Amino acid sequence: MKVAISVPGRFHLFNLAQQLLKRGYLSQLITSYPKFEVVKYGIPRGKTDSIIIKEIVQRGWQKIPILRTFYNPQFLIHEIFDRSAARILKPSDIFVGASSVSLRCLTVAKRLGAATIIERGSAHILYQDKILKEEYEKFGVRLEPFQRPHPKIIEKELNEYEEADYISIPSLFVRRTFLDAGIPEEKLIHIPYGVDLAEFKQTSKTDDVFRVVYAGGMSLQKGAHYLLQAFAELDLPNSELLLVGGLSDEIEPFFDKYKGHYRWIGRVPQRELASYYNQSSVFVLNSIQDGFGMVIIQAMACGLPIIATTNTGAEDIVREGQDGFIIPIRDVAGLKEKLLYLYENPEIRGAMGQSAKTRVLAGFTWDNYGDKMVKEYERILAVKNGV
Repeated sequence: MKVAISVPGRFHLFNLAQQLLKRGYLSQLITSYPKFEVVKYGIPRGKTDSIIIKEIVQRGWQKIPILRTFYNPQFLIHEIFDRSAARILKPSDIFVGASSVSLRCLTVAKRLGAATIIERGSAHILYQDKILKEEYEKFGVRLEPFQRPHPKIIEKELNEYEEADYISIPSLFVRRTFLDAGIPEEKLIHIPYGVDLAEFKQTSKTDDVFRVVYAGGMSLQKGAHYLLQAFAELDLPNSELLLVGGLSDEIEPFFDKYKGHYRWIGRVPQRELASYYNQSSVFVLNSIQDGFGMVIIQAMACGLPIIATTNTGAEDIVREGQDGFIIPIRDVAGLKEKLLYLYENPEIRGAMGQSAKTRVLAGFTWDNYGDKMVKEYERILAVKNGV
């Protein structure tokens, strides 16, 4: 079996590439990362084709903030990558392409005889666009052009859903949005992502502070504003809200409103996240839309109970009342109730954290992900070959 992958940047598809490589199935990885960067992830130069023009254009645009207000280059950037990847795509048994940047590659891959799969890490693009638009309108925040998918990207991705033989998704939440949009169930490959246990493992907490940790971008999409409100209103003694990640302009008014009720770290390298998890008591991911929050399984691997919304992929791994709690989106009252429960019941909190860690160890590593994905690929080829 030969599998080709096309992805701008890295995302979880580098983890997939690593899994296929160790099993001898990776034939080609097309990425916008230069080869010397890809080698750092254990993928040899001979397996990699780099399209670095995509990174040059995108990063150059990001360094000129005023351009964001007047022009959204998403579609142009995606087209540059897709067209370039389609020209260098080699024959394979299975082609795996990241969503919104693979329509031309799908056509070429099919012509070369491959079964084709689109990897979609978020909700169906129409659901994603709708719910984020609702959230911004709710708080009267103007959506900048770069904060929602370009109309041509939406059109392109819908065509990819139609053109691909299969769509690979990471969670029950994402699955529901695709089924609701009329995508046939048999077209969906549903496999949750994994975690690197060498990087994320439990160590001892060194104080008795009830520390609530969140890791990710501070944005309306991530629900950071609801978490700030819930924690501030609880006002628990000997407690701290620790926020790790970059700050979006849209959240600054909420940071000002709840000043003194949180500690913000800012962005940190992923390798440092475990140290913050291990000094915390509970992890919260309160997203409005997150296909699969990999920070959830990272925190679980470090022995933390989880509070997450239904729209984060948490249902796939967090067992209600055993590893943590799953709440509706925008539910400040529900979030406060669960935080207070864990605050008042440290023994239960500790037991949940250990249950969460055991849950991850038992089936949510990247090796587990690789095993499941390879079985799906084998099934797909058997169907294709009429076996």
